[in-house]
Amino acid sequence: MPSREEMLKAAVQAVAATCAVARRVQLATGSMQRMTKEDYSPVTVADFAVQALVALHLQEALGTLVLVGEETAADLHEPRSHGLRDAVVAAVREIRPGLSTSQVMEAIDLGNHDASGTAYWTLDPVDGTKGFLRGGQYAISLGYIEDGEVVLGALGCPNLGADFARPFDQPAPRGSLFYAQRGHGAFSLPDDAPAAAPTAIRVAATAELSTLRICESVEAGHSRIDDTQRIVDRLGIRGTPARLDSQCKYAVVARGQADAYLRLPTRADYQEKIWDHAAGALIAAEAGARVSDIEGKPLDFSQGETLRRNRGVVCAAAHFHPPLLEAIAALLP
Repeated sequence: MPSREEMLKAAVQAVAATCAVARRVQLATGSMQRMTKEDYSPVTVADFAVQALVALHLQEALGTLVLVGEETAADLHEPRSHGLRDAVVAAVREIRPGLSTSQVMEAIDLGNHDASGTAYWTLDPVDGTKGFLRGGQYAISLGYIEDGEVVLGALGCPNLGADFARPFDQPAPRGSLFYAQRGHGAFSLPDDAPAAAPTAIRVAATAELSTLRICESVEAGHSRIDDTQRIVDRLGIRGTPARLDSQCKYAVVARGQADAYLRLPTRADYQEKIWDHAAGALIAAEAGARVSDIEGKPLDFSQGETLRRNRGVVCAAAHFHPPLLEAIAALLP
């Protein structure tokens, strides 16, 4: 059995390699093949190609692979999807020349585990697909769950550079990769240099509630932006808000570029997916943030593919977490 250190190294290498693939696909947005799934969410060449490549890398580096991925090759077998399938195969072959179409489909389906058992990886190959399609921020998110706890996480953010002054809607020429092992802190490095010396990251130490900087989703369907404004008004917050897609929001809080990330439920029956939070939540927590649902309960990764025991997410520097929970409790049903 590989050690956690060996597993984390493999995860960082896999995410770094696929950041380059995702970036190339995004730059070809005008000709990008895509489809819409049954839940009306978009999926692109990059989603499938990244899942295949991450699965192959982990399997070869670590041996037996148990992976819960967001995508399935079944979506590519229908005649209407053959153009997308061929584009996926071509993208994978940029890194793995010689693979057949069936081998690429099999690699995608290495992510078809059902989130049962005591230990498995979980992957969102392109978290923030709508941002990806707009040319904005997105993330490649890989986490390892053991006994219901996320213990390893790697988060590639190809458009999020090291310059805090760069607007989020202006993709950086060199992205960032964040990673963490439970109990060992959180770190960042350039997304194209997985062997580079890492930089430890920490949440900001700002103590004034009025200066709190909240980051939230660009997509209104992902969080109640109107409720966020009500919370801001109640707490007298004047800090400049940040809006960007994907788990990059966890990274932005973790490295001190913002102070809190709120994901407020858009409907009572919605259940968050584990791959949408595993890596980001661990990285933020290891950087000193407190991460919970809107009721203050820890995120529970022991319930299969969803966080069905939780409602929403609050990720904030420790001194800001209690007042945010209090405001949410006062304003939301």
